[in-house]
Amino acid sequence: MRFSKTISEMAMKFIDIGANLTDSMFQGVYGGSKKHEADLEIVLKRSWDIGVQKIIVTVGNLTDVEEARKIVELDDRLAMTIGCHPTRCSEFLSDPEKYFSNLHASIEKYRSKVVAVGEIGLDYDRLHFCEKDCQKKYFEKQLELAELFDLPLFLHCRNSHDDFSAIIEKNTDKIKRGGVVHSFDGNIDEAERLIDLGFYIGLNGCSLKTEDNLQVVRLLPADKIMIETDAPWCGIRPSHASAKFVRTKFPTIKRKEKWSPDSLIDGRCEPSQILQVLEVIAGVKGEEEEKLANIFCKNTMNLFFPEISQ
Repeated sequence: MRFSKTISEMAMKFIDIGANLTDSMFQGVYGGSKKHEADLEIVLKRSWDIGVQKIIVTVGNLTDVEEARKIVELDDRLAMTIGCHPTRCSEFLSDPEKYFSNLHASIEKYRSKVVAVGEIGLDYDRLHFCEKDCQKKYFEKQLELAELFDLPLFLHCRNSHDDFSAIIEKNTDKIKRGGVVHSFDGNIDEAERLIDLGFYIGLNGCSLKTEDNLQVVRLLPADKIMIETDAPWCGIRPSHASAKFVRTKFPTIKRKEKWSPDSLIDGRCEPSQILQVLEVIAGVKGEEEEKLANIFCKNTMNLFFPEISQ
């Protein structure tokens, strides 16, 4: 078990560009049922101890904003996005102008903690939540926020590459700061087109499931990669092709009711597991973990925290 390393020996630094810390799992609630005490602060401490320097809390709609704001006020190392996820874009429909205005007002109000417009984009795998035309219309509309606030984008593209890229290409004048396409699981041609459009590629456990995924990662240039967990989702599972590259094993319990502050919960991904994402990418590329960690951290600082990285 590699986790026997002491904290002081863990010199690598990480930035988790996407963690859904507003999810009820971090309050001990699963499927509406309380299983254990709220443990978000314990989860955060575990991530700081492993070398995480910053975490960007993902916001998926207006309802998430206030909860995310409360979370990011817990620590200076926390920041947030604001936007409407493609599967939630039907929330615009009852009063589009008001919904957009409220997004605008939320960014303006919490601007010091907001580092990106997001999570926005297209998701054609889950059209039962929101149909294509609605997604496309309000994805394009939200690009105006990037221009108005001079912010980068935190993007979602699932089984929708052609429409997604077409909307980006149509609106390049609004996108001054670029962005990242997170949780990427497409092919290398799609990745290269996104990179040509000025975007980074965000990788997490869901980006590393198959041998085809790993082949894409092998070909991606390190200076265009960022890493994330998408916690509490997208953990690396034993069945994934990437599992053979994971060297760090965290103490984990299977039954949520047996929660312990010293253990992770099986099936609930945490920001500390970003170390495993790095291990997989380093293993696939045959490169040193520390070298890649520094590159990924620099990429992220340059995009989301340019005032600090200078």
